[in-house]
Amino acid sequence: MTRSFGPAPSADEIEALARAALERLPPQFAAHLGELVLAVEEFADPELLEQMGIEDPFELTGVYEGLPLHEKSIDHSGQVPDRIRLFRQPILDEWIERGDEALENLVAHVLVHEVGHHFGLSDETMHALEDAAED
Repeated sequence: MTRSFGPAPSADEIEALARAALERLPPQFAAHLGELVLAVEEFADPELLEQMGIEDPFELTGVYEGLPLHEKSIDHSGQVPDRIRLFRQPILDEWIERGDEALENLVAHVLVHEVGHHFGLSDETMHALEDAAED
């Protein structure tokens, strides 16, 4: 899905890239994503930005909303599914700033970082997982 010209990728196209990255995750991770919801929005809402202490909406490319797996117990059953929200405009802005990186790689990078939060992973482990999703 590499492109070098034309209109900016839509939310649906960003979601397709993210879902493709999810499918490339190693099976030991993919098997534990459960009912994870993936959503692509233009920007984070003002409430989320305020909660995170972020003033510029272009600074937030994605967010994981939920309880990391290692913190869950039977007491948490019946709650809404965990969710990863990707923010289209900030992702496209970063893509333009980077200049030579494929959009597929950037979307995979953001997605894998948020999946890492789902698992409660360290940054080092997230980088290894990200490398696997980009191949």
